[in-house]
Amino acid sequence: MTTTKVFLDMFLVLQLLLLLLLLRGAAADDSRVPAVIVFGDSTADTGNNNFIQTLLRGNYTPYGRDFAGGVATGRFSNGRLAADFVSQGLGLPPAVPAYLDPGHSIHQLASGVSFASAGSGFDDITAQIFSAVTLTQQIEHFKEYKEKLRRELGGAAANHTVASSLYLFSVGGSDYLGNYLLFPVRRYRFTLLEYEAYLVGAAEAAVRAVYALGARRVRLPGLPPLGCLPLQRTVNLAAPGDCNRWHNMVARRFNRGLRAMASRLSRELPGAQVVYVDVYRLLADVIATPWAYGFEDAVRGCCGTGYFETGVLCSLDNALTCRDADKYVFFDAVHPSQRAYKIIADAIVHAASHRPE
Repeated sequence: MTTTKVFLDMFLVLQLLLLLLLLRGAAADDSRVPAVIVFGDSTADTGNNNFIQTLLRGNYTPYGRDFAGGVATGRFSNGRLAADFVSQGLGLPPAVPAYLDPGHSIHQLASGVSFASAGSGFDDITAQIFSAVTLTQQIEHFKEYKEKLRRELGGAAANHTVASSLYLFSVGGSDYLGNYLLFPVRRYRFTLLEYEAYLVGAAEAAVRAVYALGARRVRLPGLPPLGCLPLQRTVNLAAPGDCNRWHNMVARRFNRGLRAMASRLSRELPGAQVVYVDVYRLLADVIATPWAYGFEDAVRGCCGTGYFETGVLCSLDNALTCRDADKYVFFDAVHPSQRAYKIIADAIVHAASHRPE
């Protein structure tokens, strides 16, 4: 073998290696998530309710006290929400801006946006009870967002963002807590099983609506153990201080329907990845063994007495609020603390990094 042929063979091998590296890089770029797009309720509202006429706002202390600069942004927690941590975990900005905030340009919203509104639900009646933005209207806002993206980035770039983004629905708790179990608005029309089917159908309709608008990667976190929220323990007359087993059963039943629906849509919708995220099992374990996750209290919220305060009641009892929210699973009597949201976000990011079977 001549020296020239050896050099030619080595050159061809190097070219082949370079081509493989380029192809791998291109594949990595294709899989990168350009934005996190969020729909939901107070567990995902990053400030939208600050700009509508509603009593459900979190733009006052002690909310946001551990957010950057200690600003009460409207998030119902001491700091960031799961959606914020999901964004950061995917290499995007550490906070997802609120769509209705006029201080955010479409350029800022291009890498992530929350349409969520505290008090909203899969059932639009839920949002109307609390004067929140309905899920139907949130999807209309998404349509507006798409058009703004097209004008700002151009058609091709906007279509890429819409098709490759991660879509997160963090919603459902208000439907049961504010519309059926605690306040029986829908109980006069639906049996529990009928309402469960109605909500799963509404969730499916929402997923199909964003799919029709270009969404492909959808994540559906299930309900948490509703009966173990501090407020639910407080109003549990049958066993004061304990988790409400019936309400937990309701959450588990709904989650089974949500999981089955997500799996079915992944098969039916071409190119769709609709993935259920088991928040119930995760938070149930955190609540049962808080010390294993670095928490000290999973029964009370950090705010006020920790048993019933949420929203404006947290503001009234600000003097009683705990010093270190990181020790608490819940910040108020309904909403998780920033540390608990980080744990939920890790589960969502893990689900986002694996293509469903």
